[in-house]
Amino acid sequence: MNPDKKADPPGASARARLAVRALTEEDLPEAERIFRTAFGTFLGAPDPATFWADRDLVRGRFHAPHAAAFAAHLDGELVGTNFATRWGSVGFFGPLTVRPDLWEHKIGQRLVRAATECLERWGTRHAGLFTFAQSAKHVGLYQKFGFWARSLTAIMAKRAEAGPWRPGWARYTALTEAQRKACIRSCRALTNSVYEGLDVGPEIETVQAQGLGDTLVLRDETATEPVALAVCHYGPLSEAGADACLVKFAAVRPGPAASRNFNRLLDACVTLAAAVGMPTLVAGVNMARHQAYQEMLDRGFRTELQGVAMHRPNEPGYSREGAYVIDDWR
Repeated sequence: MNPDKKADPPGASARARLAVRALTEEDLPEAERIFRTAFGTFLGAPDPATFWADRDLVRGRFHAPHAAAFAAHLDGELVGTNFATRWGSVGFFGPLTVRPDLWEHKIGQRLVRAATECLERWGTRHAGLFTFAQSAKHVGLYQKFGFWARSLTAIMAKRAEAGPWRPGWARYTALTEAQRKACIRSCRALTNSVYEGLDVGPEIETVQAQGLGDTLVLRDETATEPVALAVCHYGPLSEAGADACLVKFAAVRPGPAASRNFNRLLDACVTLAAAVGMPTLVAGVNMARHQAYQEMLDRGFRTELQGVAMHRPNEPGYSREGAYVIDDWR
């Protein structure tokens, strides 16, 4: 996701003054300001400086061990940032933001290059990003780096309603240390069954370590291993926002019971959101996962924001028919 605009290149002297390096702790306040201002300006917020002030997409990723953070400096002044995130064999980058008064200087391209080179160093098998579907400039920029637009991704929401806690549902925060280690191993096996090498274990551990939310793990009466998981953010220090529970990633083990288990997982996520005092559940689903998208529509989820997923290489990855996966690459 990126509100930076592609435009004509600056002169050679301006390019020489631009440096891209690792983001530092000292950069964070200005990085947050640029993030809010850039997205607020692009999306037409009345006061861009306070846009999305109730959520964090900068500090959490900066401190996450499975993410890399990049800073663009012009004459020593921070003017833009980008982040790359690794989920095992899968990686994505963003949010990519550049100070609005410098949108015509191709700073975003330098930051895309830095993130793309990082994904290559990690040996990422499948890489992607979420961007604005209506912007030909965004799509054209990412195509230059080998990312190709595929299916739309819907960021959907529904009202959270209190319900009973069901047998087979477990919260990662309630497990012992030994149980958590076993849980991470089991979740890795589950995501590997969805896409080879996909691993959100570091995401689960980061949510726990930073106090960003919780992870749900579901079993059923016929299985000793998990059949579904959901990594959830909630609260103002997370990516969700002050009044929402966001499903950052969720997946169901493939098989004949996948549809039933997906609905059980949605029940658990709605129940968790209500239990932690969040009135809204937010979840993103790529429309190539048609069955998952259709079932969310049937359950009353409605699209609040729509973008397009761009993939490198130009392959579906786990965004395909029969994959019951929720994710948020913003």
